[in-house]
Amino acid sequence: MEHSIDTRQLPELAATLHAGDRVLLSGTVYTARDAAHKRIAAALRGDGPLPFEIRGATIYYAGPTPAPDGLPIGSCGPTTSGRMDPYAPALLDLGLAAMVGKGQRSPAVCDAIRRNGSVYFCAVGGAGALACKCIRSCEVVAYEDLGCESVKRLVFADFPLVVAIDCHGGNLFERQL
Repeated sequence: MEHSIDTRQLPELAATLHAGDRVLLSGTVYTARDAAHKRIAAALRGDGPLPFEIRGATIYYAGPTPAPDGLPIGSCGPTTSGRMDPYAPALLDLGLAAMVGKGQRSPAVCDAIRRNGSVYFCAVGGAGALACKCIRSCEVVAYEDLGCESVKRLVFADFPLVVAIDCHGGNLFERQL
């Protein structure tokens, strides 16, 4: 099935999505990779403010390259999601609506997706130069010293994704062909 969804709708629409569905996602998304997740975990322990409201948010595991002249962002492909698995269950329990990345997730993350009615999308790896064409704006919102791994607020416009893990237990990585 194919869906066009705004990120603000994800908390309500996640239950309608199933592994294998194609989604054109639009709206606000935050980038965060390994180093940013470590700082977010520290903020959750009381060591500073969170870089954005977690409840209802979508995180894209990406570290965009600098923007060339005339564009809002450079190449912006997904990174391997498993590196964020130690942090994802806590964020999901705080109301994170969705994650975007590539690759399979740990059983703990899959359980947290089901428990919280969230969703995990996969983006096409190796196509960051094409993916940036679906990003309308990019603004650093936290941890600027991390460079490409800083937390950025992106605005997606029909960013193509596949539902990899749904809140019903569907998981593309566990399907038998």
